[in-house]
Amino acid sequence: MLRIAGLAGNRGRNLMHIADLAPGGAEVAAVLTDHESAPVLSAAADRGIPTEVVERGDDTRADHESRVRDHLNDYEFDLVCMDGYMRVLSGEMLEALPTTLNVHPSLLPAFRGEDAHEQALAAGVRTTGCTVHVATEELDAGPIVTQEAVPVYEGDDADDLKRRVLHEAEFKAYPRAVRWFAEDRVTVADGEVRVEGDEAGQFPPRRAVSDDRSRTLRYGENPHQDAALYADAASDAASVVAAPQLNEGAKALSYNNYNDADAALDLIREFEEPAAAVIKHTNPAGCATADSLSQAYDDALATDAMSAFGGIVALNRPCDAATAESIVDSFKEVVVAPGYTDGALDVLTETENLRVLDVGELTERTDALTEKPLTGGRLVQERDDWAPSREDLEVVTERDPTDEEIETMLFAWRTLKHVKSNAILFASGTETVGIGMGQVSRVDAVRLAAMKADEHAEGKGAEGAVMASDAFFPFPDGVEEAAKSGVSAVIQPGGSVNDEDVVAAADDHDMAMAFTGKRCFRHD
Repeated sequence: MLRIAGLAGNRGRNLMHIADLAPGGAEVAAVLTDHESAPVLSAAADRGIPTEVVERGDDTRADHESRVRDHLNDYEFDLVCMDGYMRVLSGEMLEALPTTLNVHPSLLPAFRGEDAHEQALAAGVRTTGCTVHVATEELDAGPIVTQEAVPVYEGDDADDLKRRVLHEAEFKAYPRAVRWFAEDRVTVADGEVRVEGDEAGQFPPRRAVSDDRSRTLRYGENPHQDAALYADAASDAASVVAAPQLNEGAKALSYNNYNDADAALDLIREFEEPAAAVIKHTNPAGCATADSLSQAYDDALATDAMSAFGGIVALNRPCDAATAESIVDSFKEVVVAPGYTDGALDVLTETENLRVLDVGELTERTDALTEKPLTGGRLVQERDDWAPSREDLEVVTERDPTDEEIETMLFAWRTLKHVKSNAILFASGTETVGIGMGQVSRVDAVRLAAMKADEHAEGKGAEGAVMASDAFFPFPDGVEEAAKSGVSAVIQPGGSVNDEDVVAAADDHDMAMAFTGKRCFRHD
């Protein structure tokens, strides 16, 4: 266990934060200050941390440092952490101590000295932060261990910066540095600091994200929530964030519009053939590919025209007049496409408040990761770009799927990836006929997809359809339920301890079943 001796001059908030976090299991063994009235004394005492006071009198620096060492000799420690200890330690003192760290409230080498915040404001910088460095005889100049940046906003004063740098930078960087030492990952030699494992890669040890506010939204998911849109200026991918709104008279997009439109764009990028999708609450209400864009849209809408009311339309080809005419036949919120013909724009812009977004050419995605914010952090993962080919399918039933069923399986999987789990999708040809999403029971998802196919689909149904499941069937009941609706084939990951019983149920109903070996959960 790493033990720390803290040198503090005032409140010692960084030291107390480290004591509370115990990064890497580190423990603050003692806190020493040169002011008997320093608030850090009571804060440390509240945490059961021993304290020492060595006030600076008329003695020389050498004598004072000798008394400090004498007081610290009563404790065992492996690292010294300075926190507002306004003394430059001598070389002799630093030689006598283990590695000594200090935190400075700027991004060194910029703005050294006591008035770093005032210097930052005077310089007009838009980014400042903090630096954890190894202490040397030279003020604020030792080898850098880690840094953390924070923004400077118009109207900030020194107190604003002090508060932001402490809470958003120092409270992150100092515990990080201590954790590295506790994990024995730091080497300090020849005026340099090396940290084992602090290398670049797809999932680097730290992420620095800086987005610019693009616009303030009318409200968030609900009217009582404020919201804003932030844009990544470095991204050149087709996106709804950067897409111009071609009907300028229509109202601006809402939080939910952006969220749904992004999900819709993500779905139609799956297909090379002309494709259309209708999205509601980030779930597909319908999706299809066809020889023409207008036919793909009509097929997608026919899956669940009732649920598509007020939805988002996404197309993977420039929208033409025929497709536009079909879109405006019922109420839609937003249309997303990589361009529009003049005829299509004439049709679409006649509909009041139908937002028309041109996302530009759908080039290959460069954003390989997706992320979800959590309280106190965020989850980051690789984007699910996998979809099976014919060669990936393992047929496990007595009956082989037909060529048409295999084609539908492959289409269904690409669409299913964008349905919230637990997810079941019925498809025929290359169009959806029923979708069961967001259920806590897989068999309930089957029932929902069957109900949608039988009651809401127009001109199509579950009879002879292919069923796709985003995860394995834990029991045969899901297949039995699908058989009641006339499903003829199933694509699913496989991997259940009851696979044998599930396959047997498919055989009993003359279903073809193929395993993908991979699932496609989508929980957001």
